[in-house]
Amino acid sequence: MSDSDLLAGKTHAVFDAYGTLFDVHSAVQRHAGDLGPQAESLSETWRTKQLEYSWVHGLMGRYVGFWDLTERALDFALAKHPGIDRRFRGKLLDGYRELDAYGEVPGVLERLRQRGVKTALFSNGNAAMLERAVASAGLGDRLDAVLSVDPVRTFKTAPAAYQLVLDRLGTARDDVLFFSSNRWDIAGATAFGFDAVWVNRKDQPDEYPDQAPRAVVKALDAVI
Repeated sequence: MSDSDLLAGKTHAVFDAYGTLFDVHSAVQRHAGDLGPQAESLSETWRTKQLEYSWVHGLMGRYVGFWDLTERALDFALAKHPGIDRRFRGKLLDGYRELDAYGEVPGVLERLRQRGVKTALFSNGNAAMLERAVASAGLGDRLDAVLSVDPVRTFKTAPAAYQLVLDRLGTARDDVLFFSSNRWDIAGATAFGFDAVWVNRKDQPDEYPDQAPRAVVKALDAVI
């Protein structure tokens, strides 16, 4: 599907943050040599537990800020990998505050804005961590809005989270093209009524065939 097909009639391009614009594994990768052979496993456990915590807290109706969950998830991952020195904890958290953006991201955001499409980041992350990530990646002048689920005190995939996008941007469902690398997020956005593009960076199999995305791409620059 061509980029003109995907963007036709769309006034807003809305992007998930972690895994879509930012490489969640870059915090560990920076120290992989010092962390040793368990570095990759540590990073995968950290990310998996972070997401699990958000889903469980969302279902319980007991909201905890995403940064707190990120810290708790790292503590779990370190406990599960006792061969990794816990003295790296601070460095890993600092790395997560300033994750690397994927290489195509700045150009994609710039081209969208040149075409008159407004750009927004929408994330489970709380405002402070998103602001720092955006600033460290140099994306601030390429985003028209940075949105956190904090005001609704729940996480994606709750419909209230996606409704926040419409309320804050003052737009309608049909005006939004939503991007995420997380298939569960694509399922939630599609169920809510967004046209969604799954950025399947790792060639993962489809988990939610009943909530199909509008398109599947390997990277964001396949769209524009």
